[in-house]
Amino acid sequence: MRSQPDLIVASGPETSLQAVVGASGFVPVVMIAVNFDPLARGYISSLARPGGNITGLVFQQLELAQKQVELLTQAFPDRTRLAVLFDGQSADQFAAAERAAKALNLQVQALRLENPPYDFDAAFRSALSGGAQIALVLSSPFFLPELNRVVELAKTHRLPAMFIGKHWAEAGGLMSYGADFPLMYRRAADYVAKILKGTKAADLPVEQATKFELIVNLKTARAIGIELPTAILLRADEVIE
Repeated sequence: MRSQPDLIVASGPETSLQAVVGASGFVPVVMIAVNFDPLARGYISSLARPGGNITGLVFQQLELAQKQVELLTQAFPDRTRLAVLFDGQSADQFAAAERAAKALNLQVQALRLENPPYDFDAAFRSALSGGAQIALVLSSPFFLPELNRVVELAKTHRLPAMFIGKHWAEAGGLMSYGADFPLMYRRAADYVAKILKGTKAADLPVEQATKFELIVNLKTARAIGIELPTAILLRADEVIE
């Protein structure tokens, strides 16, 4: 704030917005709120008219966690034991995924990771010893630094896994279903341009993510010796060969 910016962009979990909101004063803030509700937390007055100096985009994983479970069951209809990796940051996602899994008659193995950096090796060993047949890796900022390690562990143990964004599938994850993040950043750039041209943040409605994509990595499928249903391949927005 000592540099007197004309605008601040705060992207990520709530901590990124918390870091600037107290010091921002009247400086406009464009947020890309990931996995928290800025309305429920009191940062904005409403989605349509946020008021104050904060606007931007919102992306929550709760509905996606349910959809990720559904896609896993469609891809592997004969597998009924689901391991879910999550932490304190993604506990609400786990609750949503667990509800969806139980409705689909899946047995859920909850693998909550504590005290980062997390021991993903131990988590996958627990999954396998518990008889997991499929896995869901939920969204947490503490998971990202270990992205390549997590993907490699899933492949090593031949455990079909669903992840939360395209970057996981591009790194070798079998499947991912999540928001189109580049599109969200482009929309945030539109907000930045409008505000710098004179529009008030209070007059720009907060948008929710509307475009989601399923990515399938066929190279990984071959590596772990599984064949995905044609319906899933046709449903996919992108198939990585």
